[in-house]
Amino acid sequence: MLDGTQVRTLEDFWRLMGEAINGPGGYFGRNLDAFADCLSGGFGQPDNDDYTVEWRDHEASREHLGYPETARQLELRLSRCHPTNRPAVSADLAAARDQRGPTVFDWLVQIFEDRAPDVLRLQ
Repeated sequence: MLDGTQVRTLEDFWRLMGEAINGPGGYFGRNLDAFADCLSGGFGQPDNDDYTVEWRDHEASREHLGYPETARQLELRLSRCHPTNRPAVSADLAAARDQRGPTVFDWLVQIFEDRAPDVLRLQ
């Protein structure tokens, strides 16, 4: 179970998701690519592939992982990305600042849908 009231940043999500799947201090990705890999059966996935993630109070998470958090994450990405990726990240950042496009919450839900259909239960 993932307590959505505790997910205020993407970093909170990484920590809480790791704990929900693998116990205290558990790992389940700490960036979008690693998270997708874990959901696809990579390092960190439970030995038993039959699991469900119940994201309770997901609406609270949706609010906290909205456009301000998306812009913050894109600013971090922009500071670390390869120069050839800067135009695309800058465009995504401008959209987030204008409250357009997908949010961090949307990114996470999309990864669940793409990599582990039917695992996520939004409550």
